[in-house]
Amino acid sequence: MKALIQRVKNADVKVDGKVIGQVGNGLMILIGFTGTDEEKDLDFFVEKIINLRIFEDENQKMNLSLLNVKGEALIVSQFTLYADCKGGRRPSFIEAAAPEKALALYTKFVQLFKDKGIKVGEGEFGAMMDVSLVNSGPTTIILDSEQL
Repeated sequence: MKALIQRVKNADVKVDGKVIGQVGNGLMILIGFTGTDEEKDLDFFVEKIINLRIFEDENQKMNLSLLNVKGEALIVSQFTLYADCKGGRRPSFIEAAAPEKALALYTKFVQLFKDKGIKVGEGEFGAMMDVSLVNSGPTTIILDSEQL
């Protein structure tokens, strides 16, 4: 799985012009799954994200985690994180998980954040979405489970 994580002051996601998920201070998480990802791997990945020390302390040093700042998380499924652009100009998404598998993993991923007491806003799996955010920093981190 891959995640593009952005520290945000606020973020929201809209479907057909209607806000369906929004958060204040916290993280915007775009999450993508591949065919080899398993549910058993989600706990480690979620723990990694919620404990990343990417929020500033009183000395403006990145020493605090999402949990420390009682931040929120907007989580949006993003299969295009598995775009393969090596051949030609049109990306291939063959490495992305099949929709049924990705939906199950996404649903569990979101639930794990909620189980940790984190306020979560969600996108709509498979929908055309408009995502807006104010990136704080800017701070953007890419996590790939195969590199952890």
